[in-house]
Amino acid sequence: MVVKPSKVERKLAFDAKLCQLLDEYNQILVVAADNVGSNQLQNIRRALRGDSVVLMGKNTMMKRTIRVHAEKTGNQDFLNLIPLLQGNVGLIFTKGDLKEVKEEVAKYKVGAPARVGLIAPIDVIVPPGNTGLDPSQTSFFQVLNIPTKINKGTVEIITPVELIKKGDKVGTSEAALLAKLGVRPFSYGLVVQSVYENGSVYSPEVLDLTEDDLIEKFATGVSMVTALSLAISYPTLAAAPHMFINVYKNVLAVAVATEYSFPQADEVKEYLADPSKFAVAAAPIAADAGAAPAAAAVEEKKPEPEEESDEDMGFSLFD
Repeated sequence: MVVKPSKVERKLAFDAKLCQLLDEYNQILVVAADNVGSNQLQNIRRALRGDSVVLMGKNTMMKRTIRVHAEKTGNQDFLNLIPLLQGNVGLIFTKGDLKEVKEEVAKYKVGAPARVGLIAPIDVIVPPGNTGLDPSQTSFFQVLNIPTKINKGTVEIITPVELIKKGDKVGTSEAALLAKLGVRPFSYGLVVQSVYENGSVYSPEVLDLTEDDLIEKFATGVSMVTALSLAISYPTLAAAPHMFINVYKNVLAVAVATEYSFPQADEVKEYLADPSKFAVAAAPIAADAGAAPAAAAVEEKKPEPEEESDEDMGFSLFD
């Protein structure tokens, strides 16, 4: 006969396991587990087996274990996990790629009916069409102000209707109608709420960022720093090229307006003294631009060689 461990023994085993995982893994996903069944959770454990471990437990027990373990090891970074343990949550310890683990967890979602009293995670819209219900069921639709008509002995919804809004509680009539229609509007699974990595905590949306997103955000930041530096005349690496150009323009303007000169200003003064040089400088560019179309036109107009006639061969068909 197998002797079941006592409550104290289970707590000690859980405490030891959590401490071991904290020492072994430096990447943790904090996931919400509302309305997730045991079979669904077992499938997720099986899918992540190898480089990840799913741990579920009471928040008070996990907080106490983390606090005690942080004091024993002197690693205060573990304390950043404590504020994240709110509600029905679990921990996924992993050594793999965080984004891949997040995507793998998201695959295991199960459809669920709208039960009375549940908070709707999404908007529920009933589409138009034939419901397959007999005309005696129209009372459900009338209570919910859903326009219907009788078509071929069944109830047909005329227009799409927003039955439940996100964040609202599911009422008795809404749950009964969706059950009659066979609609399972909600889907539940483990939802990643926060990411813990080497003591840092950040939002899971960060995992969805690509290199292009990072480059775009970096470029936006550089442009803002440049604009601010130019506005307050504070030199920075980003604003330095623009400052040099602006200074050169100012010095050049002074040189043009006075007799002071330097090699770069001499050429500008020559153009201003003799505007015809602008046309001379622009002529080669215009010539290069027109050369390509002209060459193409010559190629198009080049005559094709004519076929040899019978006269060139010295005889005809009647010789």
